[in-house]
Amino acid sequence: MPKLKRVLIGKPISSADEGHHRLRKIIALPVFASDAISSTAYATDEIMIVLLVKAMGGRGAWGPTVPIAIIVCILMAIVVASYRQTIHAYPSGGGSYIVSKENLGTIPSLIAGSSLLVDYILTVAVSVAGGVLAIRGVIPSLGQNWVVPVCLACVFFMTVMNLRGVKESGTAFAGPTYFYIVMLLVLIGTGFYKIFVQHIGPIPDSMLSEEALHFSKLTKHISIFMLLRAFASGAVALSGVEAISNGVPAFEKPESKNAATTLLWMGGILGSCFLAVSILASHLKPYRAETDGINGLGLMAQHLFGGKGVLFWMLEIATFLILILAANTAYADFPRLSSIIAKDGFLPRQFANRGDRLVYSNGVIFLAVVASILIVVFDGDISKLIPLYAFGVFTGFTFSQTGMVKHHLTHKEPNWKVGMTINAIGAVTTGIIAVIVMVSKFTQGAWIPGLLIPLMVLGFRAIGKHYIHTRGAVVAQPGYRAPRETHTAVVLVGSVNKGVLNGIAYARSLNPDRVMAVTVVSDEAERKHIEQQWIDFNVPIELHTLYSPYRALTKPVMDFIDELDQRYSDDIITVIIPEFVTRKRTQWLHNGSAFALKAKLLYRPHTVVTSVPIHVD
Repeated sequence: MPKLKRVLIGKPISSADEGHHRLRKIIALPVFASDAISSTAYATDEIMIVLLVKAMGGRGAWGPTVPIAIIVCILMAIVVASYRQTIHAYPSGGGSYIVSKENLGTIPSLIAGSSLLVDYILTVAVSVAGGVLAIRGVIPSLGQNWVVPVCLACVFFMTVMNLRGVKESGTAFAGPTYFYIVMLLVLIGTGFYKIFVQHIGPIPDSMLSEEALHFSKLTKHISIFMLLRAFASGAVALSGVEAISNGVPAFEKPESKNAATTLLWMGGILGSCFLAVSILASHLKPYRAETDGINGLGLMAQHLFGGKGVLFWMLEIATFLILILAANTAYADFPRLSSIIAKDGFLPRQFANRGDRLVYSNGVIFLAVVASILIVVFDGDISKLIPLYAFGVFTGFTFSQTGMVKHHLTHKEPNWKVGMTINAIGAVTTGIIAVIVMVSKFTQGAWIPGLLIPLMVLGFRAIGKHYIHTRGAVVAQPGYRAPRETHTAVVLVGSVNKGVLNGIAYARSLNPDRVMAVTVVSDEAERKHIEQQWIDFNVPIELHTLYSPYRALTKPVMDFIDELDQRYSDDIITVIIPEFVTRKRTQWLHNGSAFALKAKLLYRPHTVVTSVPIHVD
């Protein structure tokens, strides 16, 4: 296993070398912005799914597409402006969680933190599912039965790459991210030229599936509720905008300046490309049913590039790569945020520990496992996962911007009124959208994060109370004196052998007040055998024999130790267990009873358990 680990994730990196593994802006963009940029591949598609399929709007559904996209872009500008302020005000990272903790209190910070963690888990599931959908457009033989296995393989690949380190994964994934941006610009440029210069028409019926063709011919009126649901689906384009503010410490110095610049780059690319794709969609009308194996970008590329030629393949492969790599944003931020929450005592301490490669390995692995479970449960279907997605995003936005309003009122830095106004507008807007998402998509699955986030907050508080209780229980005041005065050593004996004799010698070396041996037998023959061995080897300590007619080991030993504790009320009892140590491949054949007994004794107060190893090889 150690050799395999080294092959997969590389050699350990010293903590002193951390500064050399910070990210330049050109690498930080694909690391922290791939999630946001990737939403250009499916956000417009999700608007269409609602307007065309859910609302059965047909040809009347294209009118609201561009207005919805414009509103989303305005909202995006507000959120980007807000998070630029967050980056400068809180350069230590943590984003919404830190802002809420500093300005709104513990409970709001835990809500914001849990919302972001849920969002990052869903980012991995949604991005990978979207990437596999894109590749199905160029590999028709990749049927539904292969979707989940391919998704899980992609998650495994992303996990291994991120365990190798943030800089290494960012360098490896930078090329595909920029490749997607170039191919998307080629599609947009070609589309605008053919639409506004050559006046190309919509996608012909011959390119649509029978199901999509059916929906394209409907003319049902679209209700306000469906418009709101479509807007909620399109608003997932904002997912990942907060990622840079969470990972400011990963940037090269000056961290805040570089992070703020990268955030502007991301906002410009995301906003312009999302709006441009929506304009293309409103003209080309890429009808796609939920069961189709090709996304909207693929349909438009096929129409604009004259079939499934080289440019079509390049765009679909680039889309597949960017959607898969969008999960990298979550892999960069989920472990970092969970480590901050763990350091505050609201998550297990293991999340705060860095691994061999200076990444928070436990957070990376936990993220991969939970995202994989979601992929399996929802069959890798992006349309089933999207409704779960947006609520957590906008909840985090709302708390972050509300916290920044309080920050401006408290500190009153230069131009604080302008900043406060931006944050206040953003807080109100994103709060309203969070409500819209919950109401309009409640029955589609939005109730799941709506329920999960409060449960996570309760879990965080329970963990926090546990750590507070533990610290209080073990703190020692000046003059503290251990309450136990005497010491009894108990050696467990199965038979007289080197291990037992070494254990007895070790017990006597501790110089306890009393030392004894204990053996458990199931019949008279066993008792006579062990007692005869005791005489033959002239063992110099008392042997206590416990009867266990049903061959149980743990309970008789525990009962015996309880009796000792009652007899010597001020006693510390050390239980010495001789254990055989063999080669790794055969170690599992030994010491099963010892493991069970140690697990029981661990929870017994005033008891010390010591293993005396005998290396038989």
